[in-house]
Amino acid sequence: MSADLHETLAHELREAEARRVAIAPLGERFPELTTADAYRIQQLNVHHHKSEGVRVLGRKVGLTSRAMQEALGVDEPDFGALLSTMFVEEGEDVELDALLQPRVEAEIAFVMERELRGPGVTTAAALTAIAGALPALEVIDSRIADWRIALVDTIADNASSARVVLGGRLVPLVGLDLRLEGMALSLNGAPAATGAGAAVLGHPARCVAWLANKLAEFDVPLRVGDVVLAGALHAALPVGAGDVVRAEFAHLGAVTARFTTNKGEQR
Repeated sequence: MSADLHETLAHELREAEARRVAIAPLGERFPELTTADAYRIQQLNVHHHKSEGVRVLGRKVGLTSRAMQEALGVDEPDFGALLSTMFVEEGEDVELDALLQPRVEAEIAFVMERELRGPGVTTAAALTAIAGALPALEVIDSRIADWRIALVDTIADNASSARVVLGGRLVPLVGLDLRLEGMALSLNGAPAATGAGAAVLGHPARCVAWLANKLAEFDVPLRVGDVVLAGALHAALPVGAGDVVRAEFAHLGAVTARFTTNKGEQR
């Protein structure tokens, strides 16, 4: 695929986000689109945002569950960049007016204490490079119409990233078995989903190791202070104005997000 077409599709995705008008799936329109092309499109948009003063504060890992990989016909996760514009402090509202078709996922977030550079990173090495874990809610969104995404669509669309809400307590990993870290999600006070750390590649830190090794293909490390989202512990949940979502973890604490709109619409 030509560099000009990469630029054109990157611009399409930026315009879709800015105008809140979803576009047809890239993979359907361009069957020749490869994952390498899709990551190039993602990189172009990250570079564009950086040129406007936006910072990359970490990465997200997606498609970490076997069910999602089977649904998209892939055998490994994908990743996207977490930009400074995506982070919403807990207690502040998540504004829906800038989003198209948002869904929420509870995840385990990590903060890196040391630089981690692949290849050859193991789960054990990842664990020693992590400062601690936080409870997290990721708001995913797709600039692709009706969530009709294939792998190349979500990669090009920055792994369907939108917003991140982190809990306020960084918990050291010593003594924690993250595979068994349970989570209960509620929507407007009613139970909505449950999950555990083993849902993401069998161990959340394995996602960090995979990410460090994948980033090595782009000659990029995980940096000190980077936030890494390890993947959803349950099926994504659609949200609308007025919704309050809370994820309670066994040892990491809880995190809450309230969704609002300036239009005054309520679910």
